[in-house]
Amino acid sequence: MTAISPTLAYSRVQAPPASQCAWCGHEFGGPDERLTGRTRCAQCGVATTSPWPSDAQLSAAYGDWYRPAEGRFSGLGDTVLRRMRATLATKLNRALPAGPVLDVGAGDGNLARAFKKLGREALGVDPYAAANHPDVRAARLEDIDGQWSAIIFWHSLEHLRQPVQALRHAATLLAPGGVLVIAVPNAASAQARAFGDRWLHLDVPRHLVHITPEALVSVVESLGLTVERVSYSRGGQVLFGWLHGLVTRFPGHPDLYDAIRRPDARQAAQGPVFRLYALAAGVAAMPVALAASVIEVARHCGGSIYVEARRAS
Repeated sequence: MTAISPTLAYSRVQAPPASQCAWCGHEFGGPDERLTGRTRCAQCGVATTSPWPSDAQLSAAYGDWYRPAEGRFSGLGDTVLRRMRATLATKLNRALPAGPVLDVGAGDGNLARAFKKLGREALGVDPYAAANHPDVRAARLEDIDGQWSAIIFWHSLEHLRQPVQALRHAATLLAPGGVLVIAVPNAASAQARAFGDRWLHLDVPRHLVHITPEALVSVVESLGLTVERVSYSRGGQVLFGWLHGLVTRFPGHPDLYDAIRRPDARQAAQGPVFRLYALAAGVAAMPVALAASVIEVARHCGGSIYVEARRAS
C-alpha cells in the first residue's frame, strides 16, 4: 500500500545558505567558481543556483504560463510529447520489476498516465500540479511513504531544493529489487561547455542544481544501490540542447524554445516575424546539431545523463 501525508508543508524545505553547495553542503570559499547565476562547488563539481530563489520566486517561475492547461507547445508539440512519454513508459515497463511506479516531478502526468495505460499502478507527485489532476498529487516526495517497485526522476531532480535528501528518501521507498531511474541535464556535457550561460538546460531559477555524472553516480552508490546502467543518450533532450544553443548564436539571440511554445506559454512575447526567424534558424542549424549530438554521445559527454540503479533483493 502507498500513502501520502495530509500535511503538505512546502515551505518547511529551507533554502541552504547562499554560501553553501546544495548538493554536498560544502561551504563555498576561494576555490569555488562563481558563474553567472550559479556557483560551481570545487569539492563535488555540482553548481548551485545563485542567488538561491525564495519559495515565492519559485512559485512565480512555475506560474500559469509555464504549463497552461491548454498545453505548452504550438502545433503538434504536445501530441509529440505525449507520444514520447508513452514510448518511454513502454521501454521502462519492460525493464522494471512488477509493481507500482512513482514519478517524481510528474508535471502534467503524461508519464504516469502512460504507465496506467500499460496496466501499471502509477502515481505522479509534483508540488506545482493542478489540484484536480487525476494522475498527479500536489505533493512533495518527502510526503510519500509505502513501497514502490520503481521511482523515476525524469528531469526533476535538478528542480529540488534538497536533491540528495530526495534520493536518500527515494532509496528507502524502494521495494527489494526495486529500481531507481534518474535523468538529468549533464552539466559536464560538451553542449554545456559550448554554450555556457546560454545553455538551455541551465533554466534558472527552476533548475536549482546543475549536476555532473560523477556526482550523481557517487551519491546513488553511497545509498547502497547498484548502478546497472549509465547512458548519455537515453535521457533525452540532447539534440534540442544543441539546436537551441546554436540558434542563440544567430544575430538577435533568438529563443527557439519560446518559439515552439504557445503564445500564452512563453517567457517573453515574440512577434510573428521574429518567431519565424527563430524557427528558420532552427532548421538551418539542424545538420550541425545532429552531428554534434552524435559526437557528444559517442564521447560519453552527452547533454543528459541517465542512470538506472537497483536495490538488493
